[in-house]
Parts: sequence; structure tokens; C-alpha cells
Amino acid sequence: MKSSAIEPIETKFAPKPVGPYNQAVLVDNWLYCSGQIALDPSTGAMIGGGNIEEETRQVLKNLISVVEAAGGKSSNVVRTTIYLTDLNDFVTVNAIYADTFSQTVTPARACVEVSNLPKGGKVEIDCIAWLGNNE
Repeated sequence: MKSSAIEPIETKFAPKPVGPYNQAVLVDNWLYCSGQIALDPSTGAMIGGGNIEEETRQVLKNLISVVEAAGGKSSNVVRTTIYLTDLNDFVTVNAIYADTFSQTVTPARACVEVSNLPKGGKVEIDCIAWLGNNE
């Protein structure tokens, strides 16, 4: 059985991990991205002051920056998971999410309400991307 190389992906355009994990891991053509919260990559400070729209925009900006660091784009994302501390924010987050993935086949996804997120965030999103069809 052939062993696949596991390559960590890192970019300065997304926040540095705050624990023992990578921003993403690339295995063959599959990119597994860690969850992103609304941290400013340059300062490490939370963006938005609790405003769900600002947080969601920053989360998606961070996430797509990681995908791009691996050579992909939003159209390569095939699966996401959205974590919300308040499911009442779903409609707002969904509208911003739809803008991010509007030019592609929308990824499969799950959305769940959680009791708490790191740094007091209101939203976290992770993803899996297929990079095998990039030209």
C-alpha cells in the first residue's frame, strides 16, 4: 500500500493556530482545513466585537486564504461545517456564506449550534477541499 505524504499548509493571510494543529493539512489532492474564527491574521485580535456579519466575513476570508495557500479557490471546497453559538444567526450567516460560494457548486455542509467557541467567537467554519481539478 502506497503511503501518502501529509503536508501542513500555512499562510500569513490567516491566523496562526492557537494550539497544536495546522491551518490545514494536504493529503494527495484533499485539503482538510481547521476551523477558522474571526481572528485578524496580523494582530490575532477578534474582529467584529460580537457582530455576526463582521465575524462571518472574517471567518470566510480566513478560510479561503488557507484554501488559496494550498493552490485552491472557493470552487474547490466540497464540504463545510458551520458552528454557531446562536442558531438564530443562521439566516445572516447563510446569506454571507452564499456570497462566498456563489460562483460554484455549493459545498455540502452541516450547521450546528454549540455552547461556546474559542475567544468568545459567534461562528466557526471548517472545510474540506478537492484540489485535483486545478489547472
